[in-house]
Amino acid sequence: MTDLNTLEADVLAQVAAASDLQALDAVRVAAVGKTGSISGLLKTLGAMSPEERKTQGAAINALRDKVQDAITQKKAALEAAELDARLASETLDLSLPAPYRRKGSVHPTMQTMDEMIAIFAEMGFAVAEGPDIEDDFHNFTALNFPEKHPAREMHDTFFFNPKEDGERMLLRTHTSPVQVRTMVSQKPPIRIIAPGRTYRCDNDATHTPVFHQVEGLVIDKGIHMGHLKWTLETFLARFFETDAVTTQFRPHHFPFTEPSAEMDVQCDRSGGEIKIGQGTSWLEILGCGMVHPNVLRACGIDPDEYQGFAFGMGVDRLGMLKYGMPDLRDMWSSDVRWLSHYGFSAFAAPNPASGLS
Repeated sequence: MTDLNTLEADVLAQVAAASDLQALDAVRVAAVGKTGSISGLLKTLGAMSPEERKTQGAAINALRDKVQDAITQKKAALEAAELDARLASETLDLSLPAPYRRKGSVHPTMQTMDEMIAIFAEMGFAVAEGPDIEDDFHNFTALNFPEKHPAREMHDTFFFNPKEDGERMLLRTHTSPVQVRTMVSQKPPIRIIAPGRTYRCDNDATHTPVFHQVEGLVIDKGIHMGHLKWTLETFLARFFETDAVTTQFRPHHFPFTEPSAEMDVQCDRSGGEIKIGQGTSWLEILGCGMVHPNVLRACGIDPDEYQGFAFGMGVDRLGMLKYGMPDLRDMWSSDVRWLSHYGFSAFAAPNPASGLS
């Protein structure tokens, strides 16, 4: 027992003398570690008689508990002293100006368009552009629009005042004029997409007078609807980042394609939101079809030798579906709070390698 009292006094003195956490931990290891002095005494209990084990075991365990309590209290005191020293030596001048906070972000429409371009570029499509102000030939006549078609009326198209020769320029109602300009200036094979702004007299939760489209055009020998279907289904799977995209094609009418179709994607409308790739509902997502022979002839391409397909989709509406934006008009509200919520970092340009969204 005298040896235990001596050991206790010695260890407690070392604990009290520890000047920092590192020194205290060394005392702990030397006393109650696996090879420590107190741990060594516990290992001798197996060789004692039952009576000695009962007496010595209680004493050694009491010593171990006392030493551990002392170490715990000393550690708390050292940590408090260390914190006080840091608080006394470290200061923060609150009068300094706040650091610059980056406020700008990429608009969801531009982010969505960049994602679409990245996907089609990987599929071998080039990007083609054209003017926002168009003439009647490129916007209507070359695309097989009849003279009395509703799109030629004031309620659907923004027309400029007539020129001296009677011609009326207009704000393009789709990016299809870019397809016409490409077919006129370039010989097949052609594989392009035409992203850009378009204009129509329309305004509600899913339509605005100014909106964005990406249209696609492929002209080559032997092109058929199977190529169109594969291209669009591959794009949607990549864009919505899921392999579970299910689509259907419904017959439709467009003056510039024959046959024409609208493409629906399967979705779930429950819970007040639209989830692509699940559910049993259908959502119209784009229009498409085989390029009408009259369009090919108007652009100087022989429809007996070349065939092609075309498609068009709204960039803003696809962005709404992917990122859960309920009202298209919010994109034009100039509300920085909305943009800070839905905006994207300018340093995270979408690409198929590192990810799109």
